[in-house]
Amino acid sequence: MKKICVVTGSRAEYGLLKPIMNAIKEDKELILQTVVTGSHLSTEFGLTYKNIENDGFKIDEKVEMLLSSDTKIGINKSIGLAMVSFGEVFERLKPDLIVILGDRYEILAVSICAMVCNIKIAHLHGGEITEGAIDDAIRHSITKMSHLHFTSTEEYKKRVIQLGEQPNRVFNVGAIGTENIKKIKLLNKEELEKKLNFKIKENTIILTFHPVTLENKSSKEQFQNILDAIDNIENINIIFTKANADTDGRIINNMIDEYVNKNNNTIAFDTMGQLNYFSALQFVDCVVGNSSSGIIEVPTFKIPTVNIGSRQKGRIYSQSVINCENEKIDIEKSIKKALSKSFKEEVKKYSNPYEKENTCENIIYYMKDFLKSNNENIKKFYDINF
Repeated sequence: MKKICVVTGSRAEYGLLKPIMNAIKEDKELILQTVVTGSHLSTEFGLTYKNIENDGFKIDEKVEMLLSSDTKIGINKSIGLAMVSFGEVFERLKPDLIVILGDRYEILAVSICAMVCNIKIAHLHGGEITEGAIDDAIRHSITKMSHLHFTSTEEYKKRVIQLGEQPNRVFNVGAIGTENIKKIKLLNKEELEKKLNFKIKENTIILTFHPVTLENKSSKEQFQNILDAIDNIENINIIFTKANADTDGRIINNMIDEYVNKNNNTIAFDTMGQLNYFSALQFVDCVVGNSSSGIIEVPTFKIPTVNIGSRQKGRIYSQSVINCENEKIDIEKSIKKALSKSFKEEVKKYSNPYEKENTCENIIYYMKDFLKSNNENIKKFYDINF
């Protein structure tokens, strides 16, 4: 039996990895190992490792690495702490393959340690572009340390190959999040409102805004533009989901708390959880902010996304996504367009470019095939014939 170690450092990432973890756990040829780190272990971010345990997963290792600081220096030190710890973790667990997703800094540390420990890596969501954040460089760096690649579109598959990865190890399986939506039993409106303790009325939006690490404007200035814009929209109701543990994330979260305290038509969550979040997408009118979920998963629900600023610039978009600058007038105009009856009707015609059949099943199949047929850790650079 082969040991597959899934490493997760954030609430959103775990929500996507959960069905893969279940599939590994149920497979008779595989052993699941689970390692949690990052914001999962932070009281401030909701101690979301408990959600993993409540879902029936045994956590093999908890790696504390998140400092109580979201400055650039603090995040550099957090990466250092992760690298000190993960080498020891992998020496104890001795996995045959590590599964990681995305582009967060804690996952970069995981990848470096796995590479040094000569452990194979399977990476999800490589080849994507987010020009407004340091995530781009992190994501491509993880690709170069990984042995097996699962991309969410054909264009991203080509980009991973362009980075020098062997084509026979790169698979376009679609986005795991879009498949999760179809498999999960969502709450009805009454159940959801009871769980959230919030009435979802007409003109309700979900707003998630993460720090944009490569822009000149401060996080405070950027987020204030959004709050000023929504103040000018009548009869709007807002479900805030708080920022992640990036540089200046706490600034945004403090601003959310202050705004919610002054406005009765709002509510805020450190984490909604995948079930509540996906259930809410059935009933809200649009999603606003700069989260990748607005680009990848929200279009499946046939509702608009207002994507603010440059954080997701470079991604493939559905026509349901309205891109706007981080300027008060542009944000206000875009949200009003998203809430308009005509655009909401138009969005129902658009497809989601990230949807594909049997995503999780194919990931498990290719991982097992890779482990059976490949015992080499040597990576050969693939040259494109220009």
